[in-house]
Amino acid sequence: MLFNSYLYLLVFLPFAVISYRLIDRSRARWAAGWLAVVSLLYYCSWHADPSGAWRPWPLMLMCCSVLFNFSAGRALLALRETRWCRPLLWLGVGVNLSVLFWFKYSLFFARIAQDVGMSFESLPDVILPLGISFVTFQKIAFLVDVSEGKVSRFSFKDFALFVLFFPQLIAGPIVHHAEMMPQFRVRRRAGWIDFSVGLTILVIGLFKKVVIADMLARDASLFFNLAASGHRELTFAEGWCAAFLYALQLYFDFSGYSDMAIGSARLFGIRLPENFFSPYKAVSIVDFWRRWHITLSRFLRDYLYIKLGGNRHGAARRYMNLFVTMLLGGLWHGAGFAFVLWGALHGLLLSLNHAWFAFRKRTGLRALPRPAAIALTLVVVVTLWVPFRAGTIEFTNPAGALKAVKNIWGAMYGFHGFDAWPSVGERIAGLDKVLRFIPVLIGVLLIPNTQQFMGRYRPVFAFNIQEGRITGPRRWWQWRPNLVWLGFTLLLLLFIGLEFNKVSEFIYFQF
Repeated sequence: MLFNSYLYLLVFLPFAVISYRLIDRSRARWAAGWLAVVSLLYYCSWHADPSGAWRPWPLMLMCCSVLFNFSAGRALLALRETRWCRPLLWLGVGVNLSVLFWFKYSLFFARIAQDVGMSFESLPDVILPLGISFVTFQKIAFLVDVSEGKVSRFSFKDFALFVLFFPQLIAGPIVHHAEMMPQFRVRRRAGWIDFSVGLTILVIGLFKKVVIADMLARDASLFFNLAASGHRELTFAEGWCAAFLYALQLYFDFSGYSDMAIGSARLFGIRLPENFFSPYKAVSIVDFWRRWHITLSRFLRDYLYIKLGGNRHGAARRYMNLFVTMLLGGLWHGAGFAFVLWGALHGLLLSLNHAWFAFRKRTGLRALPRPAAIALTLVVVVTLWVPFRAGTIEFTNPAGALKAVKNIWGAMYGFHGFDAWPSVGERIAGLDKVLRFIPVLIGVLLIPNTQQFMGRYRPVFAFNIQEGRITGPRRWWQWRPNLVWLGFTLLLLLFIGLEFNKVSEFIYFQF
């Protein structure tokens, strides 16, 4: 049940909100349990085979996973001060990772083994349950926090809702117990402000996805499909168009999903954490990862980078930890060499970026002017999105994925010459179509993001430094619950309605 579908927007979400509010008013202690049941119903709606028959096993797997992790958490809570705590933690983490490995990576490694000469009667036929990557990270973080004494109590009802809460179940944001459990345990009844804020953020996210991301996707696919086919070499302008079109498509697709998740949760009076904060305005690769997929970045930092030693053992070890963290982060996104390449390059650039910061601090060298730093970072990030996009087609067309990366990178950096466009007969799209990304890019760089726009009403659960940057001076362009902004919301709905017949999945559902 896609967020950008009539079934979700007009049937499921109103039913979930209305039923939750009615139960919360009459039987408040049942409300969290009912919301967990509704979330299970949402999860069930995703799993049907090609004939339309419902598959029960993903639901059974999710229920068994919830029961196992709740039991492991209770055992860790009881044995936290004993020598059994660490082995039990490793058992819990190992079981979660084993399930993820089987469903997400068994086919990948089986194909590698087949390529090096090992023979199999048949390759594993594995269907990836939706949401397994995000939920696995969420449960691992929970078990680690219990073992470290950061969780003192939890009930099965609250834990089940923490894992299953449907707005963030499929593709995040990746939430922590400290953010969600207190909200479930001591519920603040949603009022009309919550409803207005939630509905507005939901519409903004829907506009990002349906109007902007899906428009850019059609043009980006034209270039990537041509690059993967090897029919001809892309020109300089085509290479940059392909990279920028996909970079903007990915941003609006995933940030649109995050906004829709945040808006849906707010209708229940629940705040989800921030997941994007103008990442293409970043002044460095380090800054980019503080702004892009923020909840994944902090998970990798807190539960992988710091556990590997962080920066506590010298510069060389720090850079190695950064590289390994991002390498595994790339592999988490997808079981393919293109994703590994993307993660490795980001790990290398993060290490170089930190080394550059250290050099500047020692020498007193001044930083680049902000516009130049933003432009340089944007070019690097956009370049690295090329193998990320190629990774989505690697298993269906491995040779095509490699061709796409070589073709587009070669075009972007002048290896095919510096021609703007091929002859009219070889063009895959009109100039007016492919250059539509330019006003979108200008808007991304100049227009405030969703959190800033809705900042008067604390749209997200803010953590660490995020609290300071979504609150501050009030601006005239910030949303308020009045007729002017109601008109703005209705205008967005009008544009959405014009494009709503072209429903498509969110990119991050495949991860």
